[in-house]
Amino acid sequence: MSGVVAAMAANAICDNTPGLTPKQKQMCKATPDAFAAVSEGSKLGLTECQYQFRHHRWNCSTARGNATFGHIMIVGSKEAAFRYAIASAGITYAVTQACSQGNISFCGCATTSKADMVAANTPISDDDLTSSAAWKWGGCSPDVKFGVRFARKFVDAREIERDERTLMNLHNNKAGRKAVRINLQTECKCHGVSGSCTLKTCWVLLPPFRKIGDHLKKKYYKAQFVRSTTRNTNKRSGPNSVSSDPTIHNMDLGRSKVPFLALHKPARESWARQQSTVRRSPPTLQRPKRAELVYLYESPNYCDRDFSKDSLGTTGRLCNRTSSGADGCSKLCCDRGYNTYQYIRTERCRCKFHWCCYVQCSECTERVEEYRCK
Repeated sequence: MSGVVAAMAANAICDNTPGLTPKQKQMCKATPDAFAAVSEGSKLGLTECQYQFRHHRWNCSTARGNATFGHIMIVGSKEAAFRYAIASAGITYAVTQACSQGNISFCGCATTSKADMVAANTPISDDDLTSSAAWKWGGCSPDVKFGVRFARKFVDAREIERDERTLMNLHNNKAGRKAVRINLQTECKCHGVSGSCTLKTCWVLLPPFRKIGDHLKKKYYKAQFVRSTTRNTNKRSGPNSVSSDPTIHNMDLGRSKVPFLALHKPARESWARQQSTVRRSPPTLQRPKRAELVYLYESPNYCDRDFSKDSLGTTGRLCNRTSSGADGCSKLCCDRGYNTYQYIRTERCRCKFHWCCYVQCSECTERVEEYRCK
């Protein structure tokens, strides 16, 4: 009876979660324990996005508020690239972590080999690689392969429009998953007589998610401008051909031509004009690397409220009057000026412990100034 009640509750949650596609709802109902990890991963990605951009004009806010599922950003900008990548990374991370903690019934610890870790760019010392008889894999390494597979199946299921933006989102989703894999860490423990290291047991660890956020923030600054183009696929396909590109593995956009993303030099024009610009194939069809973030349109300035461009504006935002960086009042307020607010803050201070057993504190007052954009 309890199983039936739990299933009904899971179905209700899946049906009432906004932004899920029919396929995602189906996965949610089939694997409710995994969907719990997906939800945590989405929140993890959003929280990290807000931290990374806390001092920027765009502070990871969108017209949809804190929505974590569905198409969360309208404009295919650098910011959208980061938002999709960090969301994908968060879900990959949370699902992988839940597996290693035993919170998902159909996955567990990874069966890890050195070859797997080398392929995943996990840092292993040269001594470890050359002395294979002196060490072995042990512990409960996170099954990142499962996390990547599940996250790809779930996150990519929302990309059903079959257009240029779909290609962009799929690419950035993959970059987010890859960021988790390439930031895995290796930890080892020595075994032997009198502290010697005659045998070393090693296992893989997920890094702090902040490290993945920092990694993707660097990719954000180097994001590449792309446009979709097509290539005839009737010719013989090779291992590096467009038709074998896994970025578009779940798209069926015609037999004769398959669209893919190619690098372009960004045009310095408005977003509205870019939308009406005729797409032209680049002179050399160079595809972006899988670990890089890509975008289709130049970013709005995010100074003024404009929901059609994912901009909530900066009016009312806290700024730093003495900073010349992105959080400075001049840049953050878009040269509109700022208002100064003064208030008295009271807090406990000079606390002392008295035997036995209580803590006695004084009350301190402080005059505080804060600055908010006009």
